[in-house]
Amino acid sequence: MSEHVIDTVLRIRVEHRPGQLARLTNTIAEAGGLIGDISTINVGETATLRDVTIETIDEEQTMRVVTCIGAIDGVEVMETTDRVFEAHRGGKLHSTSRVHLDQLADMRSIYTPGVARVSRAIVDDASRAWELTSIGNSVGIFTNGSRVLGLGNIGPLASMPVMEGKAVLYDELVDISATPVLIDTLDPMEFVDTVMRISHTFGGIHLEDIRIPDCYAIEDELRRLLRKPVMHDDQHGTATVTLAAVINACRITDRDLKRSRAGMIGLGAAGSAIAKLAVSYGVGEVLVADTSADAVRRVAAAGAIASDMDTIMAEADIVIAATGCPGLIDPRAVRKGQVIFALTNPKPEIFPSDARGAGAAFAGDGRSINNALAFPGLFRGALQARSSAITTGMLIAAAETIAALAAPGDVVPSCLDRGVHQAVAKTVFETATRIGLAGTAIL
Repeated sequence: MSEHVIDTVLRIRVEHRPGQLARLTNTIAEAGGLIGDISTINVGETATLRDVTIETIDEEQTMRVVTCIGAIDGVEVMETTDRVFEAHRGGKLHSTSRVHLDQLADMRSIYTPGVARVSRAIVDDASRAWELTSIGNSVGIFTNGSRVLGLGNIGPLASMPVMEGKAVLYDELVDISATPVLIDTLDPMEFVDTVMRISHTFGGIHLEDIRIPDCYAIEDELRRLLRKPVMHDDQHGTATVTLAAVINACRITDRDLKRSRAGMIGLGAAGSAIAKLAVSYGVGEVLVADTSADAVRRVAAAGAIASDMDTIMAEADIVIAATGCPGLIDPRAVRKGQVIFALTNPKPEIFPSDARGAGAAFAGDGRSINNALAFPGLFRGALQARSSAITTGMLIAAAETIAALAAPGDVVPSCLDRGVHQAVAKTVFETATRIGLAGTAIL
C-alpha cells in the first residue's frame, strides 16, 4: 500500500531536447516521487508546457522533488498547485434554488403572498411538509469533531471539510440535500439537545466523527426521541460495507459465512458495529477482543463471544481488525486459509501482501471498506419510504445488495457507481415497506 498521499500538479516548461522528458521522469523517481497524470498544455517553437502530477509522502518531499526538477538544465517549474487544497478552496458546497425567478408572478408564487397558502396547508396537516418543502429530501450531518478518522479530536471547525465532503456525496450520488451542522460541545446531552432543537429542519439525522462512548449515548437518545432516520455513519455505514466485503471474500474462498467463526479485534465505534451486525446476520460465531473490558462486555451482550487476539488469530476463519495500531498482526500469527481484513488507515494492522504471503486465502485493508457505498443509499431509501428509522434489517439488506453488485473477484463495487446507490435505496425502501415502517416518520 502506497504512503504517497499528497498530489501536486506542476506546470513545467521543457525545452525541446532529446531525452528531456526521460530526464524529468527519472529525476522525479530518484527524489522518491510517483508520477500521475502528464498533460501537454502547449507545444511551442522551442519548448513544451506540460502539467505533471506528482505524488509524495509529505510536503517536505514535494519541495525536494520540485527543487530537483528545477535543477535540470532546460527545465523550468512555472507553477505548483496542491490539488487537494484547490478542490476545497471556497468550500465544496453552495445552496441553489430549484425554481427560477424571472418575473413578478414567480415571486408571488414562491414568496408572498402565495407562500402563505402553503404554510397554512402544513399547519392543517404537518405531513404535507414532505411534499411541499425540501425537508423530506434533506439530511443534517451533525458533528463535534471529537473523533475524526486519522486526526482525532480536531474540533468542529476543522471537521467542516470532512462534513462538506459527505454532503457532496449525498448530492452527487443520490440527489439528497445534506447540510453540515457543527456543534461546539463535548457534552453528549448538550449535543442531543442541539440536534433536537433544529431537527425539524431535516428529514434524516446523520451523525459523524463523534468520540466513543459519547457516540453511543447520542445515537441511542436521538433514536428514542425522534421519529425519523438517525444513523451514526462511523458505526453502521462502515459495518454495512464490511459485511458486504466479508460476504464476497467468503464467496471467493468458497467459505460458508454462516457456518464460520469470525473474530473482531478492536471494538471502537466501527469494530463494535461490525461485530454486532455479524451477529445479527447469523455468522456462526463472532469472537471479539479489545483492550477495554467495557467494550467487550457491551458487544458480548449483543451475542458475541469475549475472546482475545491470540485466540482469534489461532481459531477464527475470518479476522477483522480495526484497532488503530499499524503492524499489530505478526504475519507468523496468520493461519493458513484465513480471510483477513485489516482496516486501520493509512497503515493497516497487517499489509494484505504480507497476510497472503503468510498463508491467508484472502486479505484486504481499509481501502476496500468505504462507507460512502452505504450511507447515501441507506438514507435515500429511508427518506423515500418515510421510515421512522434505519434498522438492522435495512443494513443487512443493503450489505447483501452491495455484495451482489461487486464485479467478479472484487469484494465491493465502486462507490462512484450510481447504480449501486440506487439499488441500495431500492432495497432499503422495500425492507422498510415490508416491516411496516413506511410512512411512519414524523418531521
